[in-house]
Amino acid sequence: MGNNNNSGKIHPLMRIPVPWVFLIPYLVGVGIQFIVPLTISSVVLLTITQVLSILLLVVGVTLAAWAQWLFRKEHTTTDPNQTSTRLITWGPYRFSRNPMYIGLFLIFIGISGIFTLVWSLILLLFVVYYLNWIVIPVEEKQLRKNFGEAYEQYCERVRRWI
Repeated sequence: MGNNNNSGKIHPLMRIPVPWVFLIPYLVGVGIQFIVPLTISSVVLLTITQVLSILLLVVGVTLAAWAQWLFRKEHTTTDPNQTSTRLITWGPYRFSRNPMYIGLFLIFIGISGIFTLVWSLILLLFVVYYLNWIVIPVEEKQLRKNFGEAYEQYCERVRRWI
């Protein structure tokens, strides 16, 4: 693979692959929704929710795919357990240091909204917490170690989220 494996030095919770971080709360939310349904009874509100959810899904898929494509194009990793070989600061990374995560959040919200999965949306708060206070700080520490001043300057120009 060419990248150094740092899995012995990272927080144990970082061993959970990011797709699972989104999928598990989503599926738990689906289960709770069947047991304790929270619904939208207004047809107008339901229609607005579903249209906006489709829009969020499309934007999320586009953003996540674009960000992922840049990493593949530059032959660097998106795996926080691997050492990045290139600091990506262009494309959607001009506006956010985490456009892939933003894209995944939008996808999650979009799919949950399309299927009116209120519980999944509530559980998304745990994903936000986990990524913002566990995953991203570890990733940022690694990027500071790998790219030093270039990463510090990037952080001064571009916010973590938006």
